[in-house]
Amino acid sequence: MTSKYRVLVADDEERIRTIVRMYLEKDGACVEESDNGNDALHKAVDNDYDIIVLDWMMPGLSGLEICQMVKQVKTTPLLMLTAKDNEDDTIHAFKAGVDDYVTKPFSPREFTCRIQAILKRTQPGKFWSATQSPGNRFMLPHLLIEHDARRVLADGREISLTLREYELLRYLVMNEGITCTRDKLFRDVWGYEDHGDHRTVDSHVKRVREKLQAVSPAAAAMIGTVWGIGYRLKASNI
Repeated sequence: MTSKYRVLVADDEERIRTIVRMYLEKDGACVEESDNGNDALHKAVDNDYDIIVLDWMMPGLSGLEICQMVKQVKTTPLLMLTAKDNEDDTIHAFKAGVDDYVTKPFSPREFTCRIQAILKRTQPGKFWSATQSPGNRFMLPHLLIEHDARRVLADGREISLTLREYELLRYLVMNEGITCTRDKLFRDVWGYEDHGDHRTVDSHVKRVREKLQAVSPAAAAMIGTVWGIGYRLKASNI
C-alpha cells in the first residue's frame, strides 16, 4: 500500500516511538525513527519528510536545537513532543519555529489529528481534500464556510462577519487543530511582516466568538485560547 506521507520520529524513548509509529502507520504514514539528536539532524537534513516529530530532550542535540538548524535550510513542518509543559517552554518552542507542541503524557488519537492538521495546512493540495467539499466549502461540526459566497453558517444559521473577521475565522478553520500564534495571524491574515499589536488579534477573535455564541455556543467553544501564545480552533468531535 502506498504511504500517504513520510514522517521522522525522533525520541530517545523506544516506548514513545513505538506508540507514535503504531498510530501513524495506522493513518497511512511511512515512519522512520531516530533515538538521538545528532542522528535526527542528519536524517532531517538529508531526507525529505512531510513532517518531523521531535522530543525536546535527547542525547546529543536537543529537539529545540534541531528545530533551529532545520529551519535554516528547510521548510519541513515540525511538531515538538515533550514532557516540558510550562508556558515559557511552549513559547520558546514556537519562537524557535515549531508548528505545534504536544506534551507527554499525550492522547495518541489527538496527536494523530494534530499531525493531520499540520499536513492539511502545509500541503493543502495533498491532504485537505478529505475535509474540503466542492465549491470551497469547509465543514466542521457546528460550522460551515462557503468561501465562494463568503458565507458562514453556525448550526445552520448564517452569521454576519466583517471581511477581516471572516478571513480570521476561515484561517483558523483551515488550520484546524494547529496553534496559531498572534504574530503568525498578523502575517497571514493581516499581511503584516512586522509584529503588530496583539490586542488587534484578540479583539477580532473576541468579536468572532461573540457572533458565533449568539447562534451556536458549540461553534464558539471550538475557538480556544492558548495562553501567552495565540489561538487554536479544534473540532468538537476530536
